[in-house]
Amino acid sequence: MLLRSQFPLSRMGAMMSLASVLVGAALLPLPAQAQQAPVAAAQPAPIVRGLPDFTELVDKVSPSVVNIRTTQRVQVGGQGEEMDEQMQEFFRRFFGMPMPGQPVPKQNRPKGKGGKEAEPQSEERPRGVGSGFILTADGFVMTNAHVVDGADDVYVTLTDQRELKAKVVGIDKRTDVAVVKIDASNLPAVRVGDVSKLKVGEWVMAIGSPFGLENTVTAGIVSAKARDTGEEIRFIQTDVAVNPGNSGGPLINMRGEVVGINSQILSRSGGFMGISFSIPIDDALRVADQLRASGKVVRGRIGVAIEPVSKEVADSLGLAKPQGAVVRMVDPGGPADKAGVEAGDIITRFNGVVVDKAGDLPRLVGVTKPGTKATLQVFRRGAYKDLPVNVVELDDKPKQQAAAGSSGTPGKTEGKLAASALGLELSSLTAEQKRELKINSGVLVVDADGPAQRAGLREGDVILAIANVQVADVKQFEAVLGKVDRSRPVSVLVRRGEWAQYAVIRPNN
Repeated sequence: MLLRSQFPLSRMGAMMSLASVLVGAALLPLPAQAQQAPVAAAQPAPIVRGLPDFTELVDKVSPSVVNIRTTQRVQVGGQGEEMDEQMQEFFRRFFGMPMPGQPVPKQNRPKGKGGKEAEPQSEERPRGVGSGFILTADGFVMTNAHVVDGADDVYVTLTDQRELKAKVVGIDKRTDVAVVKIDASNLPAVRVGDVSKLKVGEWVMAIGSPFGLENTVTAGIVSAKARDTGEEIRFIQTDVAVNPGNSGGPLINMRGEVVGINSQILSRSGGFMGISFSIPIDDALRVADQLRASGKVVRGRIGVAIEPVSKEVADSLGLAKPQGAVVRMVDPGGPADKAGVEAGDIITRFNGVVVDKAGDLPRLVGVTKPGTKATLQVFRRGAYKDLPVNVVELDDKPKQQAAAGSSGTPGKTEGKLAASALGLELSSLTAEQKRELKINSGVLVVDADGPAQRAGLREGDVILAIANVQVADVKQFEAVLGKVDRSRPVSVLVRRGEWAQYAVIRPNN
């Protein structure tokens, strides 16, 4: 088809033109370049040639990978809930022993000196298996926190089949990183790679003990970097086969360097389904250094509860894109409260670093040393503002949160918006209610139906702002609403109990 479109001639015309060309060619000398043989167009070299050979990598790295098994001590023959007497008698008669897994009846328990009941005996039972890798030649081993957490004893098996009892140096559940120590020297430590140079599509390899099968090698490619799953850190996502027992093992690049710790899988069956996550080694080492130094990890905090910025909230507030973290609650007396942060603020930068997603903020604050003076950039009612804040140490102890719903009895209804607008019945807050809620302004929702109800508002909520404008009472609320295009969605900042969040009300059209 291409030739015919380039030469749209009839067959006769084409033959006559070709004859003329041949005659002319016989009478005229050919140019020098035409006398040379035609050169075929150069073909691009293939980008990928064959598959990688992992044999040298395995020989180099596998001696640094260890198997970790954990045990738990269980009391045998101790006090406990007695089983049914008839069932006890059945087992005694037919098997000559108590029912397995049940406490020994009192009359059959061994007696100690003086006829007193002997102390219960403990028995070591298998708890689980995992993997790890040698961090230093003097015996520090890195693994996952969930591999060793809760274990009474930890044993590390080297590739030369030596099994050594390990001491847990420290565990950090937030990042799922743990460090254990074995009494050995001149061990083959791993080489650490540069995670920033890792590329999507790059080949990587994992070595571990899936289902207890020691030194099992699997390979695949990097599927994504900095995958945000809502955890403390962002993961390296791969399609390397990782199964139970692989946890804590190394993820290795083609240079034989460790770039991550295999930690999680995304699965509906409990087994590998093509998606696995690894902790970046640079994040893990920061945690490991603190664990080795003090046995715990110190993190910073500023005292705010946050949530993501949705696109509709960003549009309604005038943000260029859904970016940052919405402050839902400010810890009273905390660093953010002292800095002037308010519920409804959108934190867009921390110490000059852009907060792209809400999950970025706790990561940035967490790695900041307590006592550091930082700067928060917040977006508040259409303008950006810089606030100085002092970072303090994070306390992992859970705090009781105030119950949802505002306190106090609703005041007299002062205004009711038409059902065709927002569907809100409001009243101004009394002085007593403001004192209880620790706020200076806002209006109380007496009733919500229609669009307001669909947006999630309910009786007892307090509206602090509408259309990015703070409101002190119902009169001001109605004045602001009167300037808003009621045919378009409008944002409201809602306080419920100790929490605040944005809601977007879509009027009836």
